[in-house]
Amino acid sequence: MWKKFILSLIAVLFLVSCSPRDLLTRRLATDLISASDTFKTQQQFALQTGILPNKDYVSPEYIVLQQHGWITANKAPCPTGQTPPCVDVLLTPSGVDTVRASVPAEEANRALLFIPVARRELLSVTGISRQGSIADVEFMWRWVPLNEMGAALYSGNLHYRSTVGFRDYDDGWRLTQNAARYGQTLDEALKNAEPTP
Repeated sequence: MWKKFILSLIAVLFLVSCSPRDLLTRRLATDLISASDTFKTQQQFALQTGILPNKDYVSPEYIVLQQHGWITANKAPCPTGQTPPCVDVLLTPSGVDTVRASVPAEEANRALLFIPVARRELLSVTGISRQGSIADVEFMWRWVPLNEMGAALYSGNLHYRSTVGFRDYDDGWRLTQNAARYGQTLDEALKNAEPTP
């Protein structure tokens, strides 16, 4: 009887001494990645109106905006320093309505608009590779459009695979903030993401 009681007491004390961050589980990795400022940063699209080089106007993003009827352009003389041909890019009435719904009113009349279009959503942690006090965590994520323009520019159906480094400190596991010797930082992992089928 006493032997079972003592073993139970030791087991309880052992469990209490371990913090939830002592073991790098998929759940902990998911929580730490999702809660990081880098992962939570929204994707912004820089929409430049006014006179632009034609090469900018025929970029894939601007073509999508043209197809939705949000922007239009007319030929224009190039300012000094820009390579011809140039165009004067304007928002259409539909484009004005779309932009107004996405940016603060005081910014809506600027020539350069930074429009929040998507946020990241963590789909799953697909693997953890540990070596002592360091680990690489592979995870899947996707862009979730925030508005009509985001839905046009970012498909929510395309998934990405990234790998990020973790390190075990005295207070538990943390995402690496620099990649001096241990895996990628979250910022690098998101930039180097690979689309998955």
